[in-house]
Amino acid sequence: MIKQTIQADQIAAMKAKDTNKLQTLRYILAQIKNKEIEKHEDLTNEEVVDVLRKETKKLQEAAEAFKQGGREDLAAENAAQADVIAVYLPKELSDDELKAKVQEIIAQNEEMFKKNPNAMIGMCIGKLKSEAESSRIAAIVKSLQ
Repeated sequence: MIKQTIQADQIAAMKAKDTNKLQTLRYILAQIKNKEIEKHEDLTNEEVVDVLRKETKKLQEAAEAFKQGGREDLAAENAAQADVIAVYLPKELSDDELKAKVQEIIAQNEEMFKKNPNAMIGMCIGKLKSEAESSRIAAIVKSLQ
């Protein structure tokens, strides 16, 4: 599981005295633990990936905001933290592969797509969220309408 990999890497970072990586991994493990407490059970790999994606997105947005504010040092720090987290995320589908999967889902639910194309966005995100970012999935579904 991804969580165990992160915990093992945390121990390795402690031994290597890699403080930046260690801080990021501790933060991620804390976010995962908070989600487990909220849910009252251990998270599945897919749920851990969701937590990692949310945190990566937050860090990337913060880095962009710091760049706009002229704080390159903080932007670089947030970008580095996002890079540490990205190692644990599964490889995303390419645009062509994602488009093919979305078209397959639409073909299976053609009547629903004709009645309410926007409902397909939620269905596609539900089925493909572990393979690509939600915003990419939504953009592809909208382009096929």
